[in-house]
Amino acid sequence: MIYAKCRSNSKINCVHFLHDNKIINVTKMTQLDKRYNEFKELLLEKREKLLIIKINNPRKKNSLTIKAYIEFAKVLQLAGEDESVAVVAVTGTGDVYTSGNDLSLSMSGITDFDEFLLDTDVILKNLIRSFYEFPKILVAVVNGPCIGIGMTTAALCDIIYCTDNAYFLTPFTKLGLCPEGCSSHTFPRLLGKAKSIEVLLLNQKLTATEALRLNFVADVVKPQELDTKIWPKIMDITRLPLGSLMAGKALLMKAHNKDLESALIEECAELQKRFRSDEFFNALAAFGQRKSSKL
Repeated sequence: MIYAKCRSNSKINCVHFLHDNKIINVTKMTQLDKRYNEFKELLLEKREKLLIIKINNPRKKNSLTIKAYIEFAKVLQLAGEDESVAVVAVTGTGDVYTSGNDLSLSMSGITDFDEFLLDTDVILKNLIRSFYEFPKILVAVVNGPCIGIGMTTAALCDIIYCTDNAYFLTPFTKLGLCPEGCSSHTFPRLLGKAKSIEVLLLNQKLTATEALRLNFVADVVKPQELDTKIWPKIMDITRLPLGSLMAGKALLMKAHNKDLESALIEECAELQKRFRSDEFFNALAAFGQRKSSKL
């Protein structure tokens, strides 16, 4: 099975999914509303009622900057209010979902450290809330390594699909930090106590195979099967009655969101302490030394 793009006036306007040279699915590419033009850190693509958000920092393995945090929150708010969008899917460009925070920029150019921490606390909370308060179906298509904030926000999505070369990692304790992104609540709920401790506290990778066995992800495919198995499956979701999907999700998430909010507040309070700790500064210095040694 393969897919092909059809063009009109040098612009892609549809995607054909082919099997044995027969068209089995046609997806129309839709022009984005001008409100989505302001985003620079993320690539956006519209396929009928599906909005695809692509983490786009390939030079740094799709690491996330503060600007990307802000853009994520804004685009999810827009999509949640946009009647032309039924489903949002998050993925990464290339063969990496995200390598997590861009540590090389996280502390550069800071003149007032306390003010910086307060500002980033607000930005982080806005980002995390934009995920778990999103009223429509939110899908993570994990196309490679998924690290740190990438894994914790993926866990806040309604469905996760991943490729067999993907893995999940939250190296928080190596950085002298603590669980974030509501992971102190979502990971034990999704993975169980023992596995969540291995992942969150002991820096152990969760492979795609393990993630499927533990029901952390809904399906695992080969990278070349994303276009023929996963994206058509997500397109099918967009054709379900939107009102029914939103009502059902609201009922499922009503009590859960209260727990997520509590976890978010507690984690962010602890993060404020951890960012001021010697363990964090030592870890950051070690990261800088490793980066310099590679130059």
